Amino acid sequence: MIQNNIILRQLKHQYTNNFSLKSKKSIIEAGINTLAAEAQAILGLIDHVNDDFAAIVEQIIDGKGRVIVTGIGKSAIIAQKIVATFNSTGTPSIYMHASDAVHGDLGMIQKNDLVICISKSGNTPEIKVLTPLLKQSGNLLIGMTGQLDSYLAREADLILNTTVDREACPNNLAPTTSTTAQLAMGDALAVSLLYARDFNAEDFARFHPGGSLGKKLYLKVSDLALQNAKPEILPDAAVKDVIIAISKNRLGAVVVVDGSEILGVITDGDIRRMLENYSDLTNLSARDIMNSNPKIIDKDTLAATAFELIREYNITQIIVTDAKAYFGIVHLHDLIHEGLL
Repeated sequence: MIQNNIILRQLKHQYTNNFSLKSKKSIIEAGINTLAAEAQAILGLIDHVNDDFAAIVEQIIDGKGRVIVTGIGKSAIIAQKIVATFNSTGTPSIYMHASDAVHGDLGMIQKNDLVICISKSGNTPEIKVLTPLLKQSGNLLIGMTGQLDSYLAREADLILNTTVDREACPNNLAPTTSTTAQLAMGDALAVSLLYARDFNAEDFARFHPGGSLGKKLYLKVSDLALQNAKPEILPDAAVKDVIIAISKNRLGAVVVVDGSEILGVITDGDIRRMLENYSDLTNLSARDIMNSNPKIIDKDTLAATAFELIREYNITQIIVTDAKAYFGIVHLHDLIHEGLL
């Protein structure tokens, strides 16, 4: 028993050493080869962006229905991603699993919908069952396939050619380069539709209201300023009152105003400089220590722009105005909190 344990430990040690000696190099090599193979597969698609591709874009743009994207296995996962990209860039789209389609999900397809069916081989049993059913309904059928002599390719009205030489898998079995090609072709189609529709940043923001991406496209400085206090002080106010105003509102600054007119701003940095420059504070007022050329931004400006200005001028807050009248303050912390950093 003891002898067996010794042998097992020796074998384990030998295996571990052999693995570490050969795996670091082979793992890196395998990773590089995979990326190279997939990059080559994507470059190979350039020749397949042809008249059929242009016709598909035109059909989707001119169509009155949605784009239904379907597939089986790994192609079904790619179909889901393509649907997500379509929907987020202005092309109404629905995912339909090829197996579920023949068990009731065909009911989601409406008269004017267009169907994209994704299959590397184009000959799987599910695709062979589904294709004639789609043809019967009269919907335009687009086949995304890597086999141009397949059943799907023969039956489809238009073809998205995603042919690849081989999979990155050493056994040429696991879907790797083929699914990468499908994904890339879907992106090419989505972006071409985006260009055709003149889909701009404002349109994109409507579909992405959540998260930092959406906030960069729609969040305005007025939205943030309204959440803060509106610290202000008269130009003749004593230094003590200035310090109290800055401390009270926790924005690191107070705006010096005369009615609705902005005369300047006093920050906590100005207070420190005052202490360095003046030994007698008795007769000082807000007017004496304020910065009379503060950075100002209109309330309708995007918060992302405010962040760029704050970073450019190396400041921590910026004054917000409404038709040149004092509206509020936006602090760097507000922008960080919203995920704009």
